[in-house]
Amino acid sequence: MVDAVGRAARHTGLMTLDVGRQIGPGGRHPRVPSWVGDVIAAVFIIGSAYLPFPQAEFRPNDVLTFALVLAPALILPLRRRWPIAVLAASVALYAVAGFTESLWPGVVLAIAIAMFGAANRLPRRAALITALVTIGAIIVINVLASLSSLLDLRAFAVAVTVAFAAAAGDGARSWREYIAAITERAERAEQTRESEARRQVSEERLRIARDLHDAVAHQIAVISLNAGVASSAIESRPEAAQEAVRTIQAAARTVLGEIGSLLDVLRTDDDDSAITPQPGLDWLDELVGQFQEAGLAVTVRAEGDPAAVSGAAGLVAYRVIQESLTNALKHGAESRAHVLLQVDDDVLRIVVTNPVVPSTEASIDGAAGSGLGLVGLRERVAAVRGIVETGPNPGGWRVAATLPLTKVSDL
Repeated sequence: MVDAVGRAARHTGLMTLDVGRQIGPGGRHPRVPSWVGDVIAAVFIIGSAYLPFPQAEFRPNDVLTFALVLAPALILPLRRRWPIAVLAASVALYAVAGFTESLWPGVVLAIAIAMFGAANRLPRRAALITALVTIGAIIVINVLASLSSLLDLRAFAVAVTVAFAAAAGDGARSWREYIAAITERAERAEQTRESEARRQVSEERLRIARDLHDAVAHQIAVISLNAGVASSAIESRPEAAQEAVRTIQAAARTVLGEIGSLLDVLRTDDDDSAITPQPGLDWLDELVGQFQEAGLAVTVRAEGDPAAVSGAAGLVAYRVIQESLTNALKHGAESRAHVLLQVDDDVLRIVVTNPVVPSTEASIDGAAGSGLGLVGLRERVAAVRGIVETGPNPGGWRVAATLPLTKVSDL
């Protein structure tokens, strides 16, 4: 009997077919149909009754015994839906076989498979309780059926088989949960990568929009103003009209060159490529000269050393002044503006003021609140943890920005 139960225990390896079915199509191997495992289990359960065992009780010799041999194979397919009930029925068949002295190894194999299915589907605590109850029931059945002691080797072998099946089922459940957790983490990681990619694309689109605005806004304003001059002076002052047209041509060439440089940067795959260096406060004199050529009288007053401002703060400061002077040229009155730079140890303050026509202050305020140029300006200032304020003041229109300066220690 011990040898027969040992063979039955070795055959419990067939229960690992359930693991492949649990992994499903997401695993490396194709999903095994559930009926394949049921058919293989039935072949081993029924076939074990016809092995050439020397003990007569291991072989069915009448219709009732054959029905008891066939019953475990018929109820096992139901274990996926009712694991506890099928396990209890298998233990009941084991008791019937023990009390009728026709104990065959197939029923032990059926208990092991049912125990595996229960442990594979139940929580760990419930599976442990079920395994202990099943082992206790088997020991009691063996003692009552054979009137032997608790140390009977037959009971011990069946109990070990059930314990092994419970451990294997718990391991299969743990593996399935591990695979599910790994899959969930991979899906979350993929979603995070997609979200990060969308965020980077959005930030890049905003950066391109800001760069494009910075590249063309000033020159477009120059073109627009000189086009009006040329249109009004073409008959009365042809020399002024010709000068305005030349200014328009120069501004148009500048715009085309800057747009071409920007497109070259967008088309290249080299992240280190740079068509032109980014302007900072060291370009301030050139910027002021461009606006003065366009007809805007600009006065600059610096308190501190503007040359000490570099890096991101210098670039943002340049863009603040460029956008403020562009708006002064487009919307201001009297064609003049004033720029104040205050450079302290840890902060840079920029104030740009220009007069406006009193009747147009409300409309300018609306433009300042919704204009793309000032929106991009606020984004640039916020990127360096600065603050920008825009709005009317007693002298006209005022743009004030405060930029923190990063101190770099000597290495």
